[in-house]
Amino acid sequence: MFLGLLLFCLNYVLAYRAQIYITSALSAIAFSTMLWMNIVLSRFVFGTRAGARVIFGAVLGISGLLVIFTPEIGEVSFSDTVFHGSLLALLGAMVASTGNIVSQAAQKQALPVMQTNAWGMLYGAILTGLIAFIQGHEYRFDATFTYIASLLYLAVFGSVVAFGAYLTLLGRIGAHRAGYATVMFPVVALILSILFEGLSLSMTIVFGTSLVLMGNLLVLKEKR
Repeated sequence: MFLGLLLFCLNYVLAYRAQIYITSALSAIAFSTMLWMNIVLSRFVFGTRAGARVIFGAVLGISGLLVIFTPEIGEVSFSDTVFHGSLLALLGAMVASTGNIVSQAAQKQALPVMQTNAWGMLYGAILTGLIAFIQGHEYRFDATFTYIASLLYLAVFGSVVAFGAYLTLLGRIGAHRAGYATVMFPVVALILSILFEGLSLSMTIVFGTSLVLMGNLLVLKEKR
């Protein structure tokens, strides 16, 4: 239930609420701080030392994100609403990071990932539904192919498969290293935008992505 509350409920409620006030670029950068939160929490809870290579890789990765999103950041007006949205996104990242630690602790107790996720998602769905009900939101279902197909994709690939893969990785290499995935998400989104949405490939994107990939190699490289 605690896993569901953190990783499948509050995490998303805060993330989507944040994007009412800030762009997806700022949201991606705010959520990339989850990497640092994972490193700190892993040290505090499990006594895991990140090591200089992992820390340097994390610096490279987040620097790459800042380079990629520099044009969008430059256009942002840091008003009260942007500050409010950024705080919500950071809080969402902290909640998600804590959920990562809960998952790692569960796996250390030999609890299976898929079954733990299934119960966590059930509790997360119930808790999210309660929050929506308390806030007075209207429940809607659009019975069109596009809506149903996108819903099935998010349920199967975006939730069951994605969280199953990510949390399995987390159990194998630790939250302090698996958290680098949050830096990779925007890069994957950019690649998809270039392939399917006509986004032009610029030197800023190439340089920023190179930094992210170099950081990824450092974080995931095994010690000799």
